[in-house]
Amino acid sequence: MISQEQNEFLTQVGPGTPLGLLLRRYWFPVAAASDLNNTYTKKVRLLGEDLVLYRDKSGHLGLVQERCPHRGVSMVHGIPEQDGLRCQYHGWCFNSSGQCTEQPNEPEHSTFKDRIKIAAYKVQEMGGLIFGYMGPEPAPLLPRFDGFVVDNAIRVIGQAVLPVNWLQIMENSMDPVHTEWLHGHYHEYITTQNGSKQEVAFQRKHLKIEFDRFQYGIVKRRLLHGQTEDSDDWKVGHPVVFPYMLAVGSGGLGTYAFQMRVPIDDHHTWHVWYNAYVPGPDVEIPDNLKEVCVYEVPYKDQNGAFITDYIDGQDIMCWITQGAVADRTNEKLGTTDKGIILFRQMLKEQIAKVAKGEEPINVFRDPAANQFIELPLERKKHHFSEGFASITQRFQTKYCPVAQDLIALFERVGVH
Repeated sequence: MISQEQNEFLTQVGPGTPLGLLLRRYWFPVAAASDLNNTYTKKVRLLGEDLVLYRDKSGHLGLVQERCPHRGVSMVHGIPEQDGLRCQYHGWCFNSSGQCTEQPNEPEHSTFKDRIKIAAYKVQEMGGLIFGYMGPEPAPLLPRFDGFVVDNAIRVIGQAVLPVNWLQIMENSMDPVHTEWLHGHYHEYITTQNGSKQEVAFQRKHLKIEFDRFQYGIVKRRLLHGQTEDSDDWKVGHPVVFPYMLAVGSGGLGTYAFQMRVPIDDHHTWHVWYNAYVPGPDVEIPDNLKEVCVYEVPYKDQNGAFITDYIDGQDIMCWITQGAVADRTNEKLGTTDKGIILFRQMLKEQIAKVAKGEEPINVFRDPAANQFIELPLERKKHHFSEGFASITQRFQTKYCPVAQDLIALFERVGVH
């Protein structure tokens, strides 16, 4: 267990908090690029700050504070201009750096506008997502991790806003043993209750788990009953990319899967499931799969009950029932929780580095090292041994509108 003060230290993400200062050194997704297809603006809340994401009439992106400094109205309803966003209330205009460029009703030669500047942050688009950076200058490079930039990929993005702190979701990723029970035995129990009993690959007992630091975060490995130490699950494993992303998938199935836990504020997280499917370098992708598909992932039914017949829904149920911010003052950690302890230790270490004026891990400055960042990933992951179609239907991708088209394409090219 930890103290309440320590719990707050590891969970509070707002401006000026130790964790908030660390997290502001990284690029976070703020929206799907398609969110601005039919509108110029979108309200965004990130790390406890209310913002407006916009695309001006020149096609340039901007990310600025939501409130106009004049009278405090929301600029979500602002008017896009050639270079910036104009407040709809009195016409004050701001460019993407936050500088006020025009105040139509002030005297012609007034310099008042030159003294008005609002909070503004850098934004970039990559792989169907728009990322924002809220930290000090100079901004680091937006990391080009493999799934975001791999060629000839079909990309789909699931999303859900969850009423929980980001840390308990990340700690779930440092807890391999829960898959044996929550996604194995509990899954069998749930499917037995509804008359469609399913025994799944997740049920194998964990014989060993291990966690290795690497340059981008932590690699977690497991040895399951019946496996040898030559298995990919033990030899290779898969990474938690510091500070907010889990990378899963299967090289053998041509899949890259990222789970990104974006802290909206202390009590809410935007969870993004980013999947890139590569049927093969020479496979022609059908027109209906060329656009990035963005969809909502439900976790409660019409009666308000948790939907737990799929893997991610089971996780969400456990995250939310821990409370908006998990009470770690009463937890009793066991030997299988060493990954959780390691992640908390890494957070504290990196917070301390920032406090000393140093740069935390996983911040990219060298363009040559940022062309295509390949992450370690099992080619033969036991949990995905049931094949592409089965796995696609057992995870949140079951809600993806093009899931059946994906399965058909992969079956046609011989990936099962």
